[in-house]
Amino acid sequence: MTEGKIVVGVDIGTSKIATIIARVDEEFVNVLGVSEVKAEGIRKGQIVDIDAAVISINSSLEGAERMAGYSASHVIASIGGNHVESQNSRGVVAVSNPQEEISESDLERVIDAAKAVSLPSSREIIHVLPRSYIVDGQEGIKAPLGMTGIRLEVDTHIISAYSTSVRNMEKAFSEVGVDVDAIVFSGYASSLAVLSDTEKELGVILVDIGAGTTDISIYVEGSVAFSSVIPIGARHITNDLAIGLRISLESAEKIKLYLSNPSRKKTGDLERDKGDELDLSALGLPEELTKVSQKTLIDGIIRPRLNEIFTFVGLELKKSGFAGQTPSGLVVTGGGAETIGVIDAAKRMLAQPVRIGKPLKIKGIIDEIQSPSFATVIGLAIYGETVEIKSALPFGFSIPQIPFSLQLNKPVSKIISFIKSFMP
Repeated sequence: MTEGKIVVGVDIGTSKIATIIARVDEEFVNVLGVSEVKAEGIRKGQIVDIDAAVISINSSLEGAERMAGYSASHVIASIGGNHVESQNSRGVVAVSNPQEEISESDLERVIDAAKAVSLPSSREIIHVLPRSYIVDGQEGIKAPLGMTGIRLEVDTHIISAYSTSVRNMEKAFSEVGVDVDAIVFSGYASSLAVLSDTEKELGVILVDIGAGTTDISIYVEGSVAFSSVIPIGARHITNDLAIGLRISLESAEKIKLYLSNPSRKKTGDLERDKGDELDLSALGLPEELTKVSQKTLIDGIIRPRLNEIFTFVGLELKKSGFAGQTPSGLVVTGGGAETIGVIDAAKRMLAQPVRIGKPLKIKGIIDEIQSPSFATVIGLAIYGETVEIKSALPFGFSIPQIPFSLQLNKPVSKIISFIKSFMP
């Protein structure tokens, strides 16, 4: 299809639920609708209150649907939280017909062989990402389809999550009335949106700082080699500010965003701030806090927490065993990437080149989403382009998308999803 496929991505974060409706082709993500609402019922990337989460997901989805003029029935959702773990595994099979070429079924069989890893019953695999193939001892093959050989091996990267977290997410979406076509690790989704092919090939570390967690995805030789989640995020910086200044979390968040806002430098606010003193009267905080020391905020409160986050990133890097194989350095994305001093902290703690990762290859309604905090949701759209929509009916029939103008009201769509649940 030349015009591209319409994909709906929903990023379930600790602080916000972002939804994107986009037409995706191999070149671009053409954004048709986007919506962001405050997340309720979610803590550290996991659903802790299904009813509250359903309300947030529903309102985010409806906002994007209104903007795009399109009714969503299938979504690609993100999953995070420090229950997400990864491991590398190798699969080996004999090519089914050695005189012929390696076929699609051979690739499926070798990936199934790699999948056969022992996992506790409480966990399930969400991704099996092929890193490279080996045909008859020849290593480093990226696309073996059509080659001739007898023995086929694959090195894969397997990402797993708690089954209960996956089930809770599926339940929340079924209550909203949409089908989940794929659940994607949020760190992997972000990497699809912000990393260039050159960076992936050379070796790069993606650090996605969310509100409650920080996702890490390490690429070596063009493919993911390590994934993990640290249970600290940008919300912890806000907490530190609230405790240090004895103010509410809402006021602390306002101060953090004010400090980190790059346009403040352009408006000359910094010149008006006399020396070290920061004038907060424009924020109208209920605590009537108007003057604070900029040095105290940045050096005394924000920097130590950023140092801690990147110290943990360094420990994960050491644990991965790929520490010397990432010459492209660090790409920091997610909402926390906009915190003041984040690049300096990363350089200081990890002694590697650092850049802020913003979504690449996007067009359409992009004014509000050209920021690191939308990396995951744009990555979900990119991932969705490769996913086949699950047919809801037997014999290959599927229910067509309903134009927005004819959109059924929620009770009717609930009845349809109830009927669909009895179909194979």
